[in-house]
Amino acid sequence: MKVHGLRWYIILLIGFATVINYIDRSAINIMWPYIYQEFGISDVDNKSTLALITTFFMLAYAIGQTSTGKLMDGIGTRLGMAVSIAGWSISIALHALARSIFAFSIFRFLLGFFEAGNWPGATKSNAEWFPAKERAIAQGIFGAGASLGSVVSAPIIAILYMAIGWKATFFVIGGLGIIWLIPWLLVNKSTPDKHPWITREEQEHILSDSIAKEIDHDVKPLSWKELLSYRSTWGIVLGRFFIDPVWWLFVTWLPTFLKEQFLFDIKQIGAFTWVPYLFAAIGSLAGGFYSSRLIRQGVKPEIARKRAITTGSVLMLIGLLAILFWLSELKDNPYLAMGLIGLTLFGFQFLIGNLQTLPSDYFDGKNVGTVAGMGGTAAVVGTLFTTWSVPIITQTSYVSFFVLGAVLVPLAWLSVKFISSKIIK
Repeated sequence: MKVHGLRWYIILLIGFATVINYIDRSAINIMWPYIYQEFGISDVDNKSTLALITTFFMLAYAIGQTSTGKLMDGIGTRLGMAVSIAGWSISIALHALARSIFAFSIFRFLLGFFEAGNWPGATKSNAEWFPAKERAIAQGIFGAGASLGSVVSAPIIAILYMAIGWKATFFVIGGLGIIWLIPWLLVNKSTPDKHPWITREEQEHILSDSIAKEIDHDVKPLSWKELLSYRSTWGIVLGRFFIDPVWWLFVTWLPTFLKEQFLFDIKQIGAFTWVPYLFAAIGSLAGGFYSSRLIRQGVKPEIARKRAITTGSVLMLIGLLAILFWLSELKDNPYLAMGLIGLTLFGFQFLIGNLQTLPSDYFDGKNVGTVAGMGGTAAVVGTLFTTWSVPIITQTSYVSFFVLGAVLVPLAWLSVKFISSKIIK
Protein backbone atom coordinates (compact mmCIF):
# COMPACT_ATOMS: atom_id res chain seq x y z
CA MET A 1 0.00 0.00 0.00
CA LYS A 2 1.25 3.47 -0.95
CA VAL A 3 -0.01 6.69 0.65
CA HIS A 4 0.32 9.98 -1.21
CA GLY A 5 1.43 12.91 0.94
CA LEU A 6 2.45 10.69 3.83
CA ARG A 7 4.55 13.46 5.40
CA TRP A 8 1.42 15.57 5.91
CA TYR A 9 -0.28 12.77 7.84
CA ILE A 10 2.78 12.58 10.09
CA ILE A 11 2.76 16.31 10.85
CA LEU A 12 -1.02 16.31 11.41
CA LEU A 13 -0.59 13.57 14.01
CA ILE A 14 2.12 15.63 15.70
CA GLY A 15 -0.23 18.63 15.58
CA PHE A 16 -2.96 16.59 17.30
CA ALA A 17 -0.45 15.44 19.93
CA THR A 18 0.35 19.08 20.62
CA VAL A 19 -3.35 19.90 21.00
CA ILE A 20 -3.60 17.14 23.61
CA ASN A 21 -0.41 18.41 25.24
CA TYR A 22 -1.93 21.86 25.78
CA ILE A 23 -5.28 20.55 26.96
CA ASP A 24 -3.46 18.54 29.61
CA ARG A 25 -1.13 21.29 30.79
CA SER A 26 -3.80 24.02 30.74
CA ALA A 27 -6.34 22.11 32.82
CA ILE A 28 -4.97 23.12 36.22
CA ASN A 29 -4.55 26.79 35.24
CA ILE A 30 -8.20 26.97 34.12
CA MET A 31 -9.64 25.16 37.14
CA TRP A 32 -7.26 26.48 39.81
CA PRO A 33 -9.09 29.78 40.53
CA TYR A 34 -12.13 27.68 41.45
CA ILE A 35 -10.63 24.68 43.29
CA TYR A 36 -7.74 26.06 45.39
CA GLN A 37 -9.95 26.54 48.45
CA GLU A 38 -10.56 22.76 48.55
CA PHE A 39 -6.89 22.42 49.56
CA GLY A 40 -7.11 24.99 52.35
CA ILE A 41 -5.42 27.72 50.31
CA SER A 42 -6.41 31.30 51.13
CA ASP A 43 -7.22 33.97 48.56
CA VAL A 44 -3.96 35.71 49.45
CA ASP A 45 -1.84 32.61 48.82
CA ASN A 46 -3.59 31.17 45.76
CA LYS A 47 -1.25 32.74 43.14
CA SER A 48 1.93 31.88 45.02
CA THR A 49 0.68 28.29 45.42
CA LEU A 50 -0.05 28.02 41.69
CA ALA A 51 3.43 29.41 41.04
CA LEU A 52 4.89 26.69 43.28
CA ILE A 53 3.00 23.93 41.46
CA THR A 54 4.01 25.43 38.11
CA THR A 55 7.63 25.51 39.27
CA PHE A 56 7.62 21.74 39.73
CA PHE A 57 6.20 21.38 36.23
CA MET A 58 8.75 23.76 34.71
CA LEU A 59 11.76 22.24 36.47
CA ALA A 60 10.83 18.84 35.10
CA TYR A 61 10.09 20.43 31.73
CA ALA A 62 13.61 21.88 31.67
CA ILE A 63 15.16 18.52 32.50
CA GLY A 64 12.86 16.78 30.05
CA GLN A 65 13.61 19.06 27.11
CA THR A 66 17.30 18.20 27.06
CA SER A 67 16.88 14.58 28.16
CA THR A 68 14.16 13.77 25.66
CA GLY A 69 16.11 15.60 22.95
CA LYS A 70 18.86 13.03 23.46
CA LEU A 71 16.18 10.32 23.57
CA MET A 72 14.82 11.35 20.17
CA ASP A 73 18.31 11.32 18.68
CA GLY A 74 18.97 7.94 20.32
CA ILE A 75 15.86 5.81 19.66
CA GLY A 76 14.18 7.87 16.95
CA THR A 77 11.07 10.00 16.89
CA ARG A 78 8.58 7.15 16.41
CA LEU A 79 9.35 5.45 19.74
CA GLY A 80 10.50 8.64 21.43
CA MET A 81 7.20 10.42 20.84
CA ALA A 82 5.28 7.31 21.93
CA VAL A 83 7.17 7.16 25.24
CA SER A 84 6.63 10.88 25.76
CA ILE A 85 2.87 11.00 25.20
CA ALA A 86 2.18 7.76 27.09
CA GLY A 87 4.12 9.17 30.05
CA TRP A 88 2.32 12.49 30.15
CA SER A 89 -1.12 10.92 29.65
CA ILE A 90 -0.63 8.70 32.70
CA SER A 91 0.74 11.68 34.65
CA ILE A 92 -2.24 13.94 33.98
CA ALA A 93 -4.67 11.13 34.89
CA LEU A 94 -2.85 10.77 38.24
CA HIS A 95 -3.87 14.36 39.07
CA ALA A 96 -7.31 12.94 39.84
CA LEU A 97 -5.77 11.19 42.87
CA ALA A 98 -4.20 14.33 44.35
CA ARG A 99 -5.24 15.07 47.92
CA SER A 100 -2.64 17.71 48.73
CA ILE A 101 -0.49 20.39 47.14
CA PHE A 102 2.50 18.07 47.54
CA ALA A 103 0.77 15.37 45.46
CA PHE A 104 -0.21 17.93 42.83
CA SER A 105 3.41 19.06 42.66
CA ILE A 106 4.74 15.51 42.18
CA PHE A 107 2.23 14.77 39.44
CA ARG A 108 3.00 18.11 37.75
CA PHE A 109 6.69 17.20 37.83
CA LEU A 110 6.00 13.92 36.01
CA LEU A 111 3.73 15.70 33.53
CA GLY A 112 6.37 18.33 32.79
CA PHE A 113 9.12 15.80 32.16
CA PHE A 114 7.15 13.75 29.64
CA GLU A 115 5.36 16.69 27.95
CA ALA A 116 8.75 18.21 27.18
CA GLY A 117 9.47 15.47 24.64
CA ASN A 118 6.82 16.79 22.26
CA TRP A 119 9.01 19.72 21.18
CA PRO A 120 12.41 18.19 20.33
CA GLY A 121 10.50 15.20 18.93
CA ALA A 122 8.40 17.38 16.62
CA THR A 123 11.41 19.44 15.52
CA LYS A 124 13.43 16.35 14.66
CA SER A 125 10.50 14.61 12.97
CA ASN A 126 9.84 17.68 10.81
CA ALA A 127 13.49 17.79 9.81
CA GLU A 128 13.31 14.11 8.83
CA TRP A 129 10.06 14.32 6.88
CA PHE A 130 10.30 17.74 5.22
CA PRO A 131 12.88 19.48 2.99
CA ALA A 132 14.13 22.88 4.19
CA LYS A 133 11.72 24.85 1.99
CA GLU A 134 8.72 23.17 3.67
CA ARG A 135 10.11 22.84 7.17
CA ALA A 136 8.71 26.10 8.53
CA ILE A 137 5.24 25.23 7.21
CA ALA A 138 5.47 21.90 9.03
CA GLN A 139 6.67 23.65 12.17
CA GLY A 140 3.83 26.13 11.74
CA ILE A 141 1.28 23.30 11.68
CA PHE A 142 2.88 21.87 14.79
CA GLY A 143 2.88 25.30 16.44
CA ALA A 144 -0.75 25.80 15.47
CA GLY A 145 -1.45 22.66 17.46
CA ALA A 146 -0.18 24.43 20.58
CA SER A 147 -2.44 27.39 19.89
CA LEU A 148 -5.40 25.21 18.94
CA GLY A 149 -4.89 23.25 22.14
CA SER A 150 -5.17 26.51 24.07
CA VAL A 151 -8.24 27.49 22.03
CA VAL A 152 -10.16 24.30 22.81
CA SER A 153 -8.83 23.62 26.30
CA ALA A 154 -10.71 26.44 28.04
CA PRO A 155 -14.22 25.48 26.85
CA ILE A 156 -13.49 21.73 27.09
CA ILE A 157 -12.13 21.96 30.62
CA ALA A 158 -14.90 24.34 31.71
CA ILE A 159 -17.61 22.01 30.36
CA LEU A 160 -16.03 18.91 31.89
CA TYR A 161 -15.48 20.67 35.23
CA MET A 162 -19.10 21.76 35.48
CA ALA A 163 -20.36 18.33 34.35
CA ILE A 164 -18.16 15.86 36.23
CA GLY A 165 -15.89 17.83 38.59
CA TRP A 166 -12.15 18.41 38.57
CA LYS A 167 -11.03 14.88 39.49
CA ALA A 168 -12.90 13.13 36.69
CA THR A 169 -11.80 15.89 34.29
CA PHE A 170 -8.14 15.01 34.83
CA PHE A 171 -8.88 11.32 34.30
CA VAL A 172 -10.85 11.85 31.08
CA ILE A 173 -8.27 14.07 29.39
CA GLY A 174 -5.57 11.53 30.31
CA GLY A 175 -7.23 9.07 27.94
CA LEU A 176 -6.78 11.34 24.91
CA GLY A 177 -3.05 10.64 24.54
CA ILE A 178 -3.47 6.90 24.92
CA ILE A 179 -5.96 6.94 22.03
CA TRP A 180 -3.49 9.00 19.95
CA LEU A 181 -0.85 6.27 20.21
CA ILE A 182 -2.86 3.94 17.96
CA PRO A 183 -2.69 5.96 14.70
CA TRP A 184 0.82 7.20 15.50
CA LEU A 185 2.34 3.72 15.74
CA LEU A 186 0.28 2.52 12.79
CA VAL A 187 1.09 5.34 10.37
CA ASN A 188 4.62 6.30 11.43
CA LYS A 189 6.24 2.93 10.76
CA SER A 190 9.70 4.23 9.88
CA THR A 191 11.70 7.17 8.55
CA PRO A 192 11.00 8.31 4.96
CA ASP A 193 14.01 6.49 3.53
CA LYS A 194 12.58 3.12 4.69
CA HIS A 195 8.81 3.63 5.13
CA PRO A 196 6.87 0.94 3.20
CA TRP A 197 3.90 3.24 2.47
CA ILE A 198 5.78 6.18 0.96
CA THR A 199 5.67 6.80 -2.80
CA ARG A 200 8.93 7.09 -4.71
CA GLU A 201 8.09 10.66 -5.75
CA GLU A 202 7.53 11.81 -2.18
CA GLN A 203 10.60 9.96 -0.96
CA GLU A 204 12.78 11.70 -3.54
CA HIS A 205 11.18 15.05 -2.71
CA ILE A 206 11.89 14.63 1.01
CA LEU A 207 15.38 13.19 0.69
CA SER A 208 16.47 15.90 -1.75
CA ASP A 209 16.97 18.17 1.27
CA SER A 210 16.32 16.37 4.55
CA ILE A 211 18.36 15.43 7.58
CA ALA A 212 17.61 11.80 6.75
CA LYS A 213 19.94 12.30 3.78
CA GLU A 214 22.46 14.42 5.70
CA ILE A 215 23.09 12.01 8.58
CA ASP A 216 26.43 10.25 8.49
CA HIS A 217 25.84 7.15 10.59
CA ASP A 218 29.57 6.72 11.19
CA VAL A 219 29.83 10.12 12.89
CA LYS A 220 29.06 10.37 16.60
CA PRO A 221 26.67 13.11 17.79
CA LEU A 222 28.32 16.12 19.42
CA SER A 223 28.22 16.43 23.20
CA TRP A 224 26.40 19.26 24.93
CA LYS A 225 29.77 20.86 25.72
CA GLU A 226 30.86 20.66 22.08
CA LEU A 227 27.58 22.12 20.86
CA LEU A 228 27.91 25.05 23.27
CA SER A 229 31.17 26.03 21.58
CA TYR A 230 29.13 27.31 18.61
CA ARG A 231 27.55 30.76 18.47
CA SER A 232 24.58 29.28 16.65
CA THR A 233 23.76 27.13 19.67
CA TRP A 234 23.93 30.13 21.97
CA GLY A 235 21.74 32.22 19.67
CA ILE A 236 19.04 29.55 19.70
CA VAL A 237 19.36 28.93 23.44
CA LEU A 238 19.24 32.62 24.42
CA GLY A 239 16.45 33.36 21.96
CA ARG A 240 14.30 30.68 23.58
CA PHE A 241 15.36 31.82 27.08
CA PHE A 242 13.95 35.31 26.52
CA ILE A 243 10.96 34.78 24.21
CA ASP A 244 9.21 31.67 25.57
CA PRO A 245 8.43 33.22 28.97
CA VAL A 246 6.14 35.73 27.23
CA TRP A 247 3.96 32.88 25.93
CA TRP A 248 3.95 31.21 29.34
CA LEU A 249 2.93 34.43 31.06
CA PHE A 250 -0.41 34.10 29.30
CA VAL A 251 -0.70 30.30 29.33
CA THR A 252 -0.24 30.22 33.11
CA TRP A 253 -1.83 33.45 34.27
CA LEU A 254 -4.51 34.48 31.75
CA PRO A 255 -7.39 32.74 33.62
CA THR A 256 -6.27 34.36 36.90
CA PHE A 257 -5.91 37.74 35.16
CA LEU A 258 -9.45 37.49 33.80
CA LYS A 259 -10.89 36.53 37.18
CA GLU A 260 -9.09 39.34 39.05
CA GLN A 261 -9.46 42.11 36.48
CA PHE A 262 -12.94 41.35 35.13
CA LEU A 263 -14.40 39.14 37.91
CA PHE A 264 -15.06 36.35 35.42
CA ASP A 265 -16.54 33.03 36.52
CA ILE A 266 -15.38 29.78 34.92
CA LYS A 267 -18.10 29.95 32.23
CA GLN A 268 -16.85 33.38 31.14
CA ILE A 269 -13.24 32.21 31.19
CA GLY A 270 -14.25 29.32 28.95
CA ALA A 271 -16.00 31.78 26.65
CA PHE A 272 -13.17 34.35 26.43
CA THR A 273 -9.82 32.60 26.93
CA TRP A 274 -9.80 30.83 23.58
CA VAL A 275 -9.86 34.07 21.55
CA PRO A 276 -6.16 35.09 21.86
CA TYR A 277 -5.09 31.55 21.05
CA LEU A 278 -7.11 31.58 17.84
CA PHE A 279 -5.00 34.58 16.82
CA ALA A 280 -1.94 32.56 17.83
CA ALA A 281 -2.94 29.58 15.68
CA ILE A 282 -3.31 31.84 12.65
CA GLY A 283 0.06 33.43 13.45
CA SER A 284 1.75 30.04 13.60
CA LEU A 285 0.57 29.11 10.11
CA ALA A 286 1.28 32.59 8.75
CA GLY A 287 4.85 32.57 10.06
CA GLY A 288 5.52 29.21 8.46
CA PHE A 289 4.12 30.23 5.09
CA TYR A 290 5.98 33.56 5.20
CA SER A 291 9.46 32.09 5.63
CA SER A 292 8.74 29.22 3.25
CA ARG A 293 7.70 31.70 0.56
CA LEU A 294 10.97 33.59 1.05
CA ILE A 295 12.93 30.35 0.67
CA ARG A 296 11.10 29.52 -2.56
CA GLN A 297 12.13 32.97 -3.80
CA GLY A 298 15.78 32.07 -3.24
CA VAL A 299 16.41 33.43 0.27
CA LYS A 300 18.64 31.20 2.40
CA PRO A 301 16.59 29.26 4.98
CA GLU A 302 18.30 30.72 8.05
CA ILE A 303 17.90 34.28 6.70
CA ALA A 304 14.20 33.68 5.96
CA ARG A 305 13.68 32.40 9.50
CA LYS A 306 15.35 35.50 10.96
CA ARG A 307 13.14 37.82 8.91
CA ALA A 308 10.06 36.02 10.22
CA ILE A 309 11.42 36.30 13.76
CA THR A 310 11.90 40.05 13.30
CA THR A 311 8.34 40.47 12.00
CA GLY A 312 6.89 38.48 14.88
CA SER A 313 8.91 40.47 17.42
CA VAL A 314 7.58 43.78 16.05
CA LEU A 315 3.97 42.53 16.25
CA MET A 316 4.48 41.36 19.83
CA LEU A 317 5.88 44.72 20.88
CA ILE A 318 2.98 46.58 19.26
CA GLY A 319 0.50 44.40 21.17
CA LEU A 320 2.24 44.68 24.53
CA LEU A 321 2.88 48.42 24.30
CA ALA A 322 -0.73 49.03 23.26
CA ILE A 323 -1.92 47.08 26.31
CA LEU A 324 0.24 49.26 28.55
CA PHE A 325 -0.99 52.44 26.87
CA TRP A 326 -4.68 51.51 27.25
CA LEU A 327 -4.46 49.44 30.45
CA SER A 328 -6.82 51.66 32.44
CA GLU A 329 -9.45 51.51 29.67
CA LEU A 330 -9.10 47.72 29.35
CA LYS A 331 -10.70 47.17 32.76
CA ASP A 332 -14.05 48.06 31.20
CA ASN A 333 -13.40 46.45 27.81
CA PRO A 334 -12.43 42.76 27.94
CA TYR A 335 -12.96 42.50 24.19
CA LEU A 336 -10.19 45.02 23.49
CA ALA A 337 -7.97 43.26 26.05
CA MET A 338 -8.46 39.91 24.29
CA GLY A 339 -7.75 41.49 20.91
CA LEU A 340 -4.44 43.04 22.00
CA ILE A 341 -3.36 39.89 23.83
CA GLY A 342 -4.32 38.05 20.64
CA LEU A 343 -2.03 40.32 18.59
CA THR A 344 0.81 39.60 21.02
CA LEU A 345 0.32 35.84 20.78
CA PHE A 346 -0.10 36.06 16.98
CA GLY A 347 3.37 37.64 16.85
CA PHE A 348 4.80 35.04 19.19
CA GLN A 349 3.57 32.11 17.14
CA PHE A 350 4.59 33.87 13.91
CA LEU A 351 8.19 33.79 15.11
CA ILE A 352 8.48 30.76 17.40
CA GLY A 353 8.04 28.10 14.70
CA ASN A 354 10.89 29.69 12.77
CA LEU A 355 13.07 29.89 15.86
CA GLN A 356 12.34 26.24 16.64
CA THR A 357 13.28 25.30 13.07
CA LEU A 358 16.73 26.88 13.24
CA PRO A 359 18.40 23.79 14.79
CA SER A 360 17.61 21.83 11.63
CA ASP A 361 18.98 24.68 9.48
CA TYR A 362 22.27 24.97 11.36
CA PHE A 363 23.12 21.47 12.54
CA ASP A 364 23.67 17.95 11.28
CA GLY A 365 20.71 15.60 11.65
CA LYS A 366 22.29 13.69 14.54
CA ASN A 367 22.37 16.89 16.62
CA VAL A 368 19.01 18.48 15.76
CA GLY A 369 17.04 16.89 18.59
CA THR A 370 19.76 17.70 21.11
CA VAL A 371 20.03 21.38 20.13
CA ALA A 372 16.24 21.69 20.05
CA GLY A 373 16.12 20.17 23.54
CA MET A 374 18.78 22.57 24.81
CA GLY A 375 16.74 25.48 23.48
CA GLY A 376 13.67 24.07 25.20
CA THR A 377 15.51 23.78 28.48
CA ALA A 378 16.63 27.40 28.24
CA ALA A 379 13.03 28.41 27.54
CA VAL A 380 11.92 26.71 30.73
CA VAL A 381 14.65 28.32 32.84
CA GLY A 382 13.57 31.73 31.60
CA THR A 383 9.94 30.88 32.29
CA LEU A 384 10.75 29.87 35.87
CA PHE A 385 12.04 33.37 36.60
CA THR A 386 8.87 34.98 35.26
CA THR A 387 6.65 32.45 37.06
CA TRP A 388 8.24 33.29 40.39
CA SER A 389 7.99 37.03 39.75
CA VAL A 390 4.29 37.23 38.79
CA PRO A 391 2.80 36.77 42.32
CA ILE A 392 5.07 39.60 43.49
CA ILE A 393 4.69 42.10 40.65
CA THR A 394 0.88 41.72 40.33
CA GLN A 395 -0.04 42.40 43.96
CA THR A 396 -1.46 45.83 43.12
CA SER A 397 -1.80 45.87 39.32
CA TYR A 398 -0.77 44.07 36.13
CA VAL A 399 1.32 46.94 34.72
CA SER A 400 4.62 45.24 35.57
CA PHE A 401 3.29 41.98 34.10
CA PHE A 402 3.02 43.53 30.64
CA VAL A 403 6.21 45.61 31.05
CA LEU A 404 8.08 42.36 31.70
CA GLY A 405 6.80 40.89 28.44
CA ALA A 406 7.72 44.04 26.50
CA VAL A 407 11.30 43.95 27.80
CA LEU A 408 11.87 40.29 26.96
CA VAL A 409 10.90 40.57 23.28
CA PRO A 410 13.81 42.78 22.08
CA LEU A 411 16.27 40.74 24.16
CA ALA A 412 15.16 37.60 22.32
CA TRP A 413 15.37 39.35 18.95
CA LEU A 414 18.92 40.55 19.64
CA SER A 415 19.98 37.02 20.60
CA VAL A 416 18.68 35.51 17.37
CA LYS A 417 19.85 38.41 15.21
CA PHE A 418 23.48 37.71 16.02
CA ILE A 419 23.47 33.97 15.54
CA SER A 420 26.43 32.99 13.40
CA SER A 421 25.42 32.36 9.79
CA LYS A 422 27.86 29.46 9.57
CA ILE A 423 26.10 26.15 9.02
CA ILE A 424 27.40 23.33 11.22
CA LYS A 425 27.05 20.09 9.27
